[in-house]
Amino acid sequence: MYEIGALIVYGGEGVCRVEEIGVPKLTGVNKNRQYYTLKPLYREGTIYAPVDAKVFMRPVITRDEALDLIDRIPSIEPEIYENSNLRFLNEHYQTQLQNYSCEGLLKLIRSTQAKRELMISRGKKLGLVDERYMKRAEDMLHGEFAVALDIERGAVPEYIKNTLESGQPA
Repeated sequence: MYEIGALIVYGGEGVCRVEEIGVPKLTGVNKNRQYYTLKPLYREGTIYAPVDAKVFMRPVITRDEALDLIDRIPSIEPEIYENSNLRFLNEHYQTQLQNYSCEGLLKLIRSTQAKRELMISRGKKLGLVDERYMKRAEDMLHGEFAVALDIERGAVPEYIKNTLESGQPA
C-alpha cells in the first residue's frame, strides 16, 4: 500500500500523487473499500482508485534508475513494426504501452523514430497511428523522468540530449 504524498505511476494516466487513503465522500462508492485519492501531476482532475484495483500502479523510478536508463538509450535496439492493418498496428502499440516500464517506453520511442527515418528514406511520412503512440510514450516517459530528475517535463528531451552528448548528467 502506498502512503499519502507518494508519487506513483497509475496505469496510462502517468504520474500521480497520493492525496488521501480511505473511503471518499462520494455517492455510489463502496463504503467497505479503501481508495486512493490521486492527483495527476500533468492534468487537472482527481482519480479515486480502489487500493486493491487491478489497474497497474507502481512507484516512480528513482533518479539513479532514470540516469541509468538515459545512459543505456544508445544500446536500446529499435524494432520496426510495419503493418498496414491499422487494427494490428494499434494492438501492437497498445501492448507495448501496457507494460508501463520506462525501458519499454524508450524502446517504443526509439523504434518509432527508426521507423520515421525509414519512411523518410522511402519518400513517405510516418503514419498517424505511429505518431500518436510515440507522442503518448514520450508524454508518459518525460513525465516520469521529470519527477525522478526533479526538472520540468518540457526540459526532459534537452536533458537527455545533453547527458548523452556529454556523458555526464546535466
